[in-house]
Amino acid sequence: MTSGPDLARYDNSWYSPGRSILIRSLWFALGLPILRSSLNPSSALRRGLLRMFGAKVGKNVVLKPGVVVKYPWLLTVGENSWIGEGVCFDNVAQIDVGANVCISQAVYLCTGNHDWSDPCFRLVLGPITIKSGAWLCLRSTICPGVTIGERAVVCAGSVVTRDIPAEEVHAGNPARFIRLRNFQQEPMHSTVGA
Repeated sequence: MTSGPDLARYDNSWYSPGRSILIRSLWFALGLPILRSSLNPSSALRRGLLRMFGAKVGKNVVLKPGVVVKYPWLLTVGENSWIGEGVCFDNVAQIDVGANVCISQAVYLCTGNHDWSDPCFRLVLGPITIKSGAWLCLRSTICPGVTIGERAVVCAGSVVTRDIPAEEVHAGNPARFIRLRNFQQEPMHSTVGA
């Protein structure tokens, strides 16, 4: 029988989040509360705040209240993307979001994990890339090291542990291929209850 984890031996002293303790403290004490606040109705203010702390945020990005960004300087969001309420960018490594991406409410993007086979529970990092036109639906989870292809869809509640190719729709835990994403030739207009 082998011994289990010895968390007293855990050591992530090698990890650097990329900014000084002062900048990180300012972010967690001032920047993050303003970003998350429902008293702040302005996406423009949220974009400016993220940019001030080093994020690269494109034009017309919509940022709803309750968004959490661990380290703004490790985040890039392309123009015209939508970030819904309660989205969490747990970005101890880089997260790159393309243009025209929709990240729906309470999506969790996690770039750090631990090696479960290591008795010291070593920290393992993996950047996340969400390519242009993708849609991450409500409460989906994107795991470290994953790339979501152009115009791909991650269905609600799915857990993505592997890359998803362009224009594929995946669902489940773990997320699996369901179908291809087909686009209509002309946009449809609908009215609820009509």
